[in-house]
Amino acid sequence: MPAQFNHTIIAARDAAESARFHRDILEAEDAPSWGVFTNLLIGHGVLLQFAEPPVEHIQMQHYAFLVDEDHFDRAYRLLVDRDIAHSADPFGEQPGQINHGHGGRGVYFHDPAGHGIELLTSPYV
Repeated sequence: MPAQFNHTIIAARDAAESARFHRDILEAEDAPSWGVFTNLLIGHGVLLQFAEPPVEHIQMQHYAFLVDEDHFDRAYRLLVDRDIAHSADPFGEQPGQINHGHGGRGVYFHDPAGHGIELLTSPYV
């Protein structure tokens, strides 16, 4: 069997706040949480585990999520309605815009911990 992505730990300043943010944008499901983890479940059984590491600075990571066109519309509306800064590019040089790369649409923004989040409607490959 080829490898399948199962879970990842996302460092957060406030695990509950980050989980709420991602739950709304990704339309994720709450999952049983344990220990230091606040867990969400997204498509294909992938678990997102939010935890507060014992460090002062959280290193930014990039997380990209493939969504369908309708989900993109709903998520983008949340970004706009909540006045969340976003851009068509990962460097913020096209603020307030989306891109139309790879035969779909995409947008970049940051979560409460400062991680770079990308939503796209068409995979790169």
